[in-house]
Amino acid sequence: MSSVKRVACLLLWLAVVPASAFAQATLTGVVKDSSGAVLPGVTVEAASSALIEKSRSAVTDGTGQYRLTELLPGSYTVTFTLTGFNTVKRENVDISGAGVIAINADMKVGSVSETITVTGETPVVDVQSATRQEVLSNDVLKTLPATRSYDSLLAAVPSVTGGSLDVTLTPTMRIFTNHGGRGNEGNMALDGLNVGAAFNGGGVSGYILDTANAAEVQMNISGGLGEAEKGGIYLNVVPKSGGNVFKGEVFASGAGSWSQGSNLDDTLRSFGIQNPPTIHNNYDMSGALGGPIRKDRLWFYGTVRYFGQAQDIPGAYANANAGNPSAWTYVANPAITDRNASSQNIYNGRITWQASEKNKFSFYEDYQGQCSQASYVASSSACRNAGSNWLATGSFGAFQSPEAFTTYNPEPQNVAQASWTSTSNRSTPVSSTTHRVT
Repeated sequence: MSSVKRVACLLLWLAVVPASAFAQATLTGVVKDSSGAVLPGVTVEAASSALIEKSRSAVTDGTGQYRLTELLPGSYTVTFTLTGFNTVKRENVDISGAGVIAINADMKVGSVSETITVTGETPVVDVQSATRQEVLSNDVLKTLPATRSYDSLLAAVPSVTGGSLDVTLTPTMRIFTNHGGRGNEGNMALDGLNVGAAFNGGGVSGYILDTANAAEVQMNISGGLGEAEKGGIYLNVVPKSGGNVFKGEVFASGAGSWSQGSNLDDTLRSFGIQNPPTIHNNYDMSGALGGPIRKDRLWFYGTVRYFGQAQDIPGAYANANAGNPSAWTYVANPAITDRNASSQNIYNGRITWQASEKNKFSFYEDYQGQCSQASYVASSSACRNAGSNWLATGSFGAFQSPEAFTTYNPEPQNVAQASWTSTSNRSTPVSSTTHRVT
């Protein structure tokens, strides 16, 4: 009986939980005839391969206005039809982000079989909502020469600042803000699910959003509504969903001591610096694949990613007296260098099910194992050997005996999300989501 109650509570939760804070784009406009009078009853259809149901339609009201909401990123063809008037078609309408895009149409009396195709650039200025947003598409994310993580993308958007101005060698957690606000006003979300900390919301526990394999990254710069409790930037990463065609990609990059120069000279050696901050390894590898499980009904998209780095800390070595109960002083052991090392494994996947013409379900899981500043023995599957004769510690290793540094080898992180989207008879989608974060 208790199991039945739990299932009933879950179904009730799905029914009453409001839509995700980050809705998708909205298409709206006014349809008029050649005299400038508004036309009610016009059927407006937006068709795209980005939509699982292939197309979404609405009918203009008494003021000639229509509204199509929850449109996924992609290229659309918008068609306006009304008996006794020429059919008007607008092709290559690029939609992204969560803004409001206005597409108006003028229809002339004519043959039912006559179609007028209108070409032109999609409006890029949202004049209907207060939100101001920057959207980075997947093509932009793959092109930018960055570490394939949100912390590097912050520098690509004006008014956004976060952390120091140095170039990171591997994806990292970053606290950020914009417009000169407090440094901890940024928020981070995964498809509308807040995955930032309650305080310093920009990041938490080293959780890394996989932007490299995302459909797009949305950054709300200003004008946030009820979903933002602070005035800072709201960063949302939208994962890919798969489709009717199998698609995938593979990426690999690496660096080592062979890719780095050194300015170590006699002057620096006179200060006691005997080893430069050598990069022993820096790698990032990923593979992704998506496609149909059942065409027009069930899709998947999955990603596997490994990245990490190991770098010497200048002037820091292991303690030759470590473990010797008769000696408590520190004696440098030049044979074992002190390194700052970390690595992370990411496994995520999404299953999308088109249950009916008007109902869609999505299930997403993101599992991450990480290892940072691990001493001597790797105790996590995410820890990877950075070479022989080394001892990994943190950034303060040069100022303390390495064996005294606290290791950081946390439990894996897991983010799960389930969502349901239903389109009513008025073509206004109603969404409900439930999440689990561990």
